[in-house]
Amino acid sequence: MSTLERQILFVGGVVAGSVHDDALMKQLFDPALPWFDGADVWLDLGFFGATADDGNKARIHLPHKKPRASKNNPHAALTDQPIRENKKQARTRISVEHSIGGMKTFHCLMHRIRNRLDIFIYGFFGLAAGLWNLKMSL
Repeated sequence: MSTLERQILFVGGVVAGSVHDDALMKQLFDPALPWFDGADVWLDLGFFGATADDGNKARIHLPHKKPRASKNNPHAALTDQPIRENKKQARTRISVEHSIGGMKTFHCLMHRIRNRLDIFIYGFFGLAAGLWNLKMSL
């Protein structure tokens, strides 16, 4: 998680294998607790079930999904309005992607960590996030 000013607020745990973003979010943030009450949350389509979990408590912004092609609609595409909304949301979400990329400038995250102790792996991510926040505050 980061702010629009690219300051990192939270770094989730490292997960081996393929885990759906929404399932990982449910593990980290229990939907029964008021984590995002009254907050604007900009998510990508990996968090498609988040609106059902958080309901009206948070203002969750998800991009529009392209409709599925079928016999009745063989050339499925988004109309102009959802495309404009998706571009607007992408401009907001890109600050998070820049924050992640900024953390990766510290090359300890780019290489394979051969130590199996979780404290070292989480320490690398925590240090990279802290150094990135320091760089953003200067």
